[in-house]
Amino acid sequence: MHKILTIDYHSSNFGSDLTTSLKNTGFAVIKNHPISNSLITEIYSEWQTFFNSESKHNYLFHPTKQDGYFPYRSENAKGQKIKDLKEFFHIYNWGRYPSEISNQTNVLISEFKKMANNLLVEIHKYSPKHIQELYSVPLNKMIEKSNQNLLRIIHYPPFKKEEYPNAIRAGAHEDINLITLLVAGSEAGLQVLNRQGDWVDVSTSAKYIVVNIGDMLQECSNGYFPSTTHRVINPSEQNVSRYSMPFFVHAKDEVILSKKYSAKTYLEERLKEIGLK
Repeated sequence: MHKILTIDYHSSNFGSDLTTSLKNTGFAVIKNHPISNSLITEIYSEWQTFFNSESKHNYLFHPTKQDGYFPYRSENAKGQKIKDLKEFFHIYNWGRYPSEISNQTNVLISEFKKMANNLLVEIHKYSPKHIQELYSVPLNKMIEKSNQNLLRIIHYPPFKKEEYPNAIRAGAHEDINLITLLVAGSEAGLQVLNRQGDWVDVSTSAKYIVVNIGDMLQECSNGYFPSTTHRVINPSEQNVSRYSMPFFVHAKDEVILSKKYSAKTYLEERLKEIGLK
């Protein structure tokens, strides 16, 4: 049984180990990365205040553009009718940005973009030659000047079982994009479905960044890289709010993923499936 590898960002074997873990499990955990823990802590604190305020409603999401604030229970996982127990805010480089939030979140986005470029360079380099030949352009070029890169700040409120007994914080799903970068959630709950059909907990250490494959990379690698199912379960002990900040790394609209899809047509199809369009 393959395990999700924890890899040192500065290791001489970083690229090969990263790609091995992503190939075998769809996930990898990175330590000694360049994003500071104090920056992450500061950002979580700001967004906690924001989600607890009424001003969030001034930024209600745009139904076509998909930027802004999505109220509690806006989204369901693909194939699921029950809405997830979360509220969230979408930040694109062209979209709305709350005046109540400092520039630190933009600093984090810049750091994520640099890291994403480096990761895609390594994933491309260590993809087998026959897989490299499937990519319409090098992987890191797919995101160059992309307007679809998205930081989603998520708030999962304390769980109210009596209100939603069959719902969970985030239903089992796969991500739409190329890769996702995820700083540790403020509380435990993230689980990955392994190939044996078991749910495996993913570390919540503040020192780590989790990387996972999305459907777009699975599509353009003809399934070589698996977009692995994951979820966020309800708390069993500490019933407190959970905050999370995934950065979804998207290909530009015009990038050809496969004979069937461009990045744009793929994204639009999936947004309809999860109830956001």
